[in-house]
Amino acid sequence: MAQNNRSLLQALDEAPISFFHMRAAVTAGMGFFTDAYDLFIIGMALVYLKPEWHLTAGQIGLLGSGSLLAAFFGALIFGRLADLIGRKTIYGLEATLMVIGALACAFAPDFTWLLVFRFILGFGIGGDYPMSAVLMSEYSNAKQRGSLVSLVFGMQGLGLVFGPVVALTLEAAGLDHDIIWRIMLGLGALPPLAVLYLRRTMPESPRYKALVRGQSEAAARDMARYSEGQIQSTGASLQQPRKMTLRSFLGDRRNLLMILGTAGSWFLLDYAFYGNVISTPQIIGLLAPHASLVQGTAWALVIFAVAAVPGYLASILLMDRIGHRRLQMIGFAVMAISFGVIAFTPGVTHDALPFLLLYGASFFFTEFGPNCTTFVIPAEVFPTGGRTTGHGIAAGIGKLGAFVGTFLFPFISHAGGLKGAMMFAAGVSFLGLLLTQLVLPETSGRSLEALSAETHEGRMEDDPRLVRTSASR
Repeated sequence: MAQNNRSLLQALDEAPISFFHMRAAVTAGMGFFTDAYDLFIIGMALVYLKPEWHLTAGQIGLLGSGSLLAAFFGALIFGRLADLIGRKTIYGLEATLMVIGALACAFAPDFTWLLVFRFILGFGIGGDYPMSAVLMSEYSNAKQRGSLVSLVFGMQGLGLVFGPVVALTLEAAGLDHDIIWRIMLGLGALPPLAVLYLRRTMPESPRYKALVRGQSEAAARDMARYSEGQIQSTGASLQQPRKMTLRSFLGDRRNLLMILGTAGSWFLLDYAFYGNVISTPQIIGLLAPHASLVQGTAWALVIFAVAAVPGYLASILLMDRIGHRRLQMIGFAVMAISFGVIAFTPGVTHDALPFLLLYGASFFFTEFGPNCTTFVIPAEVFPTGGRTTGHGIAAGIGKLGAFVGTFLFPFISHAGGLKGAMMFAAGVSFLGLLLTQLVLPETSGRSLEALSAETHEGRMEDDPRLVRTSASR
C-alpha cells in the first residue's frame, strides 16, 4: 500500500479519544449491558421457576444454556453478513432481536415457549458480539484500542450487578414469584430499545469502507463529519477493494491459526466463566443450603460488585499498558490457581469466608484478564475483509463453551460436588493459559492493518505464529 493510500488509516490510528469514540462505546456498550443481564438473569429467574414449573435438572440446564447455544449461531451468521454487506447495514438488527426475545420471554406460558424465546434472544446476543467489538476496534486509535473495546465489554459488569439488584428489589416488594421472574426477563428489552436509533445512525466502519469497498474518500468524509473534524485525512482512494470470500479466509493458514487461538481460548474461558456465573445461585446454595432467596441473591450481588466490577475497570484502565496477550495469560493463571485451591483445600467449601475470597479472586482476574481480552483480541488479528467473520467464529465457539459449561454444571456439581466443578474449571483455565502462550501474538499498540498483515510492516516474518501464505495476498 502506497504511503498516500494510508492517510485515512493513519488518521484513525493517531486520533485522540473524542466524543465520537465515547458515543460509539456507549452505543455498543448498552448492547453488552443487555447481553450480560439477559444471559445471567436466567440463573436467578430459575430459582423462582424451578418450584413453580417443577423443572427437572435437564430442563434447568436447557433454560440456562439454550440462549448460549443460539448465540453460537447468531455470532457466526451476523459476523459473516457484516463482512459481506457492511457493518452498518446490520448494526441494530441484532438489538431488535434482543428486544423481541426479552419481551416474549416475559410472557412465556410454559417451559417449551420460554426455551424458544430464549433461543431468539440468544441469537441476537450472539450477533452483537462481532458487530460491537469490530466496529469499536475499527473506530479506535492504535494506542488506546484495547481500553476502548474493553469499555464496550465492561458494560457487562454493570449488567451483572443490575440483575441481583432487580431480583432483590422485586423480592422486597413482596410480589408473587410468577410476576418476579417475568419482570426480571422482560426488563432486558429496555437497554437495546433505548439505543436502536443511535445504532442505526452510526457511520459505516471507515476501515471497511476504505479497504473492502475501496471508498477511502467517502470514509474520510464520514469520519470528519461524525467526529466533528477531529479525525481527518486526505482520503486518497485505494488502488483496489479487498473483498474476501469465506473460502479464501479459511484457506489462509494464518487465519486458521488465529481462529485456533482466539476461539479456543474463548471456549475455555466461557466454559469456566458462564458455568460458574449463571450457576452462582446454585453454588451459594451448595455453600449455604439454608440461606433464603434474599440472602442468596444478596451474596451474588456482593460477589459481582466487589470482585467482578473492579476487574472490568482495571482491564479498561490497564490493558493497553500491560499488553492484551499478557493480561489474558495472567488472568487464566490466577483463575486456575483460585479454582484449584478451592478444589484441593480440605474444608474450604464449608467455610464461607475463605471460599468467597478465593471465588472472588477468580472473578476479579476473569474480568481483569481473559473475559475482556478474548473479546478484544479477535477484533484485532483478522484482516478487514474477514474481521467480523473471524470474530464471529471466535465468539460463537466461545458461546458454545458457555453452553457446555452451563449445561454440564448441574450434573458435574451433582456428581462431584462443588469441589468437582471447581477442579474441572481449574483444568480448563490452565489449558487457556497454554493456548494463549503458544498461539496468540501481542496486539497492544499496533495498527490493525499491521496485525492482520495488510500493510508492509504487518508481514511479521519475525513471529512464527503469524506466517503469511499466498492465500492471504
